[in-house]
Amino acid sequence: MFDKKKDNSEFEDKSTNDVFRPAKGDAKVVIGNGVSITGEIKKADEVQIDGEADVTMKTDNIVIGLTGKCKGNIETHNADIWGDFDGELKASGTLTIQAEGNATGSIEYQNMQIKLGGKLSGDIKMSDKIQPIKKETKESDNKSSISLQESIKTGNK
Repeated sequence: MFDKKKDNSEFEDKSTNDVFRPAKGDAKVVIGNGVSITGEIKKADEVQIDGEADVTMKTDNIVIGLTGKCKGNIETHNADIWGDFDGELKASGTLTIQAEGNATGSIEYQNMQIKLGGKLSGDIKMSDKIQPIKKETKESDNKSSISLQESIKTGNK
């Protein structure tokens, strides 16, 4: 009659810990050394490429490993390039090119770090705010961007 109520915590709704719904950050893609992939990667939080990839993707973080060779269109927050990248890259956070890294193509970044020995070439643009990758007219590109080489020649910062 005066017994304490039993704990029913085992029957509570545990939707926040649902085993069928992985937590943010668990959507990781790894393309191993020796693997080759072509296509589109969707809804990945983190992508690591140690093989060869010709892809279009939007992700939070991408790492192109020492043995990685990547080309395509990539929209990311952070990019860490240890291997080779060729294509269109937009990094709204930090673009890091490691000592063995090589990035070529149309590259737009908010913050950049290049380690001694890292290589960067192509149409390079620093932006305060990165716009999503889309088809742009050549007229607007010519008015709003200045190449790294032109900037060095004219002495602009």
